[in-house]
Amino acid sequence: MELTKKKRDVSGFLLIGSTRILFFFLIFILLILIGKIFIEGIGVISLEFIFDQPKNNMTEGGIGPAIFGTIAVTVVMVLFAVPLGVFAAIYLSEYAKDSFFYRIIRTSINNLAGIPSIVFGLFGLGFFILFIGKNLDEVLETGLLFGQPALLWASSTLAVLVLPIVIISTLEALNSVPKSHRDASYGLGASKWQTIKSVVLPQARPGILTGTILAISRGVGETAPILFLGCAFFLPSLPVADLCIGDYCIPMINPTEQFMYLAYHIFILATQSSNPTKSLPLQYGATLVLIALTILLNITAILFRYKFRKSLGRN
Repeated sequence: MELTKKKRDVSGFLLIGSTRILFFFLIFILLILIGKIFIEGIGVISLEFIFDQPKNNMTEGGIGPAIFGTIAVTVVMVLFAVPLGVFAAIYLSEYAKDSFFYRIIRTSINNLAGIPSIVFGLFGLGFFILFIGKNLDEVLETGLLFGQPALLWASSTLAVLVLPIVIISTLEALNSVPKSHRDASYGLGASKWQTIKSVVLPQARPGILTGTILAISRGVGETAPILFLGCAFFLPSLPVADLCIGDYCIPMINPTEQFMYLAYHIFILATQSSNPTKSLPLQYGATLVLIALTILLNITAILFRYKFRKSLGRN
C-alpha cells in the first residue's frame, strides 16, 4: 500500500511539475512575442499614426481607416451574435427537451465551433452576398447595393463564426443557476418567462459577458472570413453615412460600404508592400495597435462583467 501511494505521489508530482514548466514556457514565449512587437512598434505610435490614412503605397501615414473599420465590424458582429446566441441558449436550456432533435442541435453547435474560418468566408460569400444580397436587390430594385461585398455581410459572417462561443458560454452560465432559484420563483406564481427574465438571466449575465469577451477576441483577429466580404486593400474614406431626421443629421456606420480592417491591413503590409523593409515598422506598429485594441475591448467587457457580479454579491 505504501509503495503504491509513493508511486502515485511521484506520478502526481511529475504531472504537476511538467504542467507548471509548460505553463511558464508558454508565458515566456508570449512575453517574448509581445516584447518584440512592443519594442519594434512603439517607435511609430503617434496620434498621426492612429488617426491618419495610409500614404505613399502604404509605406507612410497611419492606420486610422483600418482601426475604424475593425471597430465598426466588431460592433455590428456583437449586435448580431450576442442576442441570437443568448436566445438560442435560453431555448436549449429552458425550453428544449432532451430529444433526438436537441442532441442534433448540440452536436451541430460543437461541430460549428471547429470549422476552419476560411470556410465561413466562402459560406458568407455564397449565402449572404450571392443569395440574400442578390435577391434583395431584385426585390427592392436597388441595383447593385446588397449583392456586393460590404460591412454588413462581413459582420454577419463573423457573427456566425463566433455564435457557437456565445451559445456554449451562455448555456454554461444558465445551467449554473441553481434549480432551487427557479422553483422559488415558480412557487411565488411567476411564469416561466418571468423567471427567466428576472431570476435566471441576471445571475447568468457574467457568464454571458464572458462569452462576449471570447467572441470579441476571436472576431477582431480573424482575417480569412472577411477576405471576400468587403475588406478593401486601400480605402481612405470611412464607411459612414449621415442619418438625417429633419434638420438634424447623425453620422452612423454605413453597413453597405466596404471597409479597411486592421488584421487584413497587417497582412497587406507584410505581403503586398512595394517596400517591405520600409513598411516593417508600420507592420509592428499596426500589430501593437491591434493587440491593444483587442485588450481594450476585452477590458470594457470585463468591467461590465465585474459590475454585474458585484451587483449579485459575487467576488
